[in-house]
Amino acid sequence: MTTRSEKNLPLPGRSASEGSRARLAGGPARGEGCSPELIEEAVRGLSGCSENALSQAVCRGIVDPQKVVDWVNRTERLLRFQFDRAELRSEIPVVAEQLHALLGEVDLPTSSSPESITSEFVASLVGLRESIAADVAAAFDGDPAATGYEEIAVAYPAIRALSVHRIAHELYRHQVPLIPRIMSEYAHDRTGIDIHPGACIGRHFFIDHGTGVVIGETTVIGDNVRIYQGVTLGARSIRKSATLRGVKRHPTVENDVTIYAGAKILGGETVIGAGSVVGGNVWLTESVPPGSHVLIDPPRNVVSRDERDELLSLQHTWED
Repeated sequence: MTTRSEKNLPLPGRSASEGSRARLAGGPARGEGCSPELIEEAVRGLSGCSENALSQAVCRGIVDPQKVVDWVNRTERLLRFQFDRAELRSEIPVVAEQLHALLGEVDLPTSSSPESITSEFVASLVGLRESIAADVAAAFDGDPAATGYEEIAVAYPAIRALSVHRIAHELYRHQVPLIPRIMSEYAHDRTGIDIHPGACIGRHFFIDHGTGVVIGETTVIGDNVRIYQGVTLGARSIRKSATLRGVKRHPTVENDVTIYAGAKILGGETVIGAGSVVGGNVWLTESVPPGSHVLIDPPRNVVSRDERDELLSLQHTWED
């Protein structure tokens, strides 16, 4: 393979003349366009751990997000698509080794270790696959446009988001910091579906379309639940969020509930009873009993007299 240096090409973003000057000087040109004093002033201001939130975050240690993304992609692929025994014998140790390395880069609870969490995660792989398979079946049962399980497993964004979520939630249960959240935000970026890794989601869950769905950290969802695009299972807005960290802030959705597009269900004490149907664009901050149908009043078209006369004249014009 011919490298950039072998072809004597300038670096990206630099002209050929800049590249030539750098080579004549015996190395890359540095600091062109500003004084060394100005550069040093910027270095002093940007270095060290100051009191702002960003510098404190970095000084506490941040795991490389790309390593997390690479690992979750590999794990998701194993769970969704790999069934050959030889492949699994080869792949599972790699997944375990990479997870162990990632866990070594974060501060774990004193009662846990990279070894114990890795072992428990490997033990959970069978259950994770069963949950993902049930989600694929739920999508087929709920979407008449689906042509088969293979289309859903490969192409449906909700399956991608739910696969990543179920992996992330397994680590979240073991109080692994940061890594599960990187995974969930990666899935959010790829699918438009925002599921906090703390959310507890039952079996046979279906998100149709998915765009704009938000499921908060302390949400609890039962089995056989179906939701549509734009649904929010969220928290009520407060001024001092620190007082509610670790407190249930998001709703509970019991078994066999359907929530249609655009519905907003808020609050940690809000419970949607089993078998209920929540209509599109409903705003709900209180519990409803099992078997409820929650709907908003249908819209009415209101036309003034002048607008009606104008519409009638246009109608006559079209008919002429």
